[in-house]
Amino acid sequence: MTRKRILFLKVVAYDTMNEAIKEYLEEYKNADTQIEVRSLAAGPKHLEYQYYQAVAGAGILKEILKAERDGFDAVVTSCFDDSFLYPAREISKNIIVTAPGESSMYLASVLGSKFSIIVGRDKWIPQMRENVYKYGLGEKLASFRSLGLGVLDFHRDEELTLKKMKEEIRRAIEEDRAEVIVLGCSMQFGFYRELQKEFKVPVIDSMIAGLKQAEYLLELKEKTGWGFSRRGLYERPPKEEMEDWKLEYIDNF
Repeated sequence: MTRKRILFLKVVAYDTMNEAIKEYLEEYKNADTQIEVRSLAAGPKHLEYQYYQAVAGAGILKEILKAERDGFDAVVTSCFDDSFLYPAREISKNIIVTAPGESSMYLASVLGSKFSIIVGRDKWIPQMRENVYKYGLGEKLASFRSLGLGVLDFHRDEELTLKKMKEEIRRAIEEDRAEVIVLGCSMQFGFYRELQKEFKVPVIDSMIAGLKQAEYLLELKEKTGWGFSRRGLYERPPKEEMEDWKLEYIDNF
């Protein structure tokens, strides 16, 4: 059995929950998967604003490059906005890159006719809606439901978070006719079991979804050779330009 190394990259600059995240993901990984959790060295502590995402962007892409140099087989980024997912796939060479938003939405589209996304704040919705349509899933979207909580609030008072989640999920199912619920932030990890038990519909934890998509794509790549196409969207930048402009580039592994 070939061991697969997967990096869960927290695309923010704090590491206080890294060990808890690693322990959580260990429960869901395949037996041949080895998980490491890293954070950015500098930058914002959440990406609720697109300006923060822009500031973090260079750090995210550098960590993707570093992960490939360090021998990881895949990287799962942590933000449901899927910040810099496409550029990360473009600059990578052989590594698999997944993100929680894309992973969760595609899974939700298979598990039911319509899905609702439970977000922290209304501010997040426009960018996430753009992603839903970018991924071709607009007709599958039942609604967004907002909790009025920021990324850093979800685990400060978990009882309050769970209460708000139950209120909005009930509305999503009863009023919006959602058949699947997506927890629209990776930091909403750990809540899905109780919610799924109560509402009797799939409740997708996006952190788990990102990990399992990474494992699935790694297995497909190993058995079939299927990876990211380099013709079109994920075409890699020319080596000559990158070297001439003194930009980081992956080559000669």
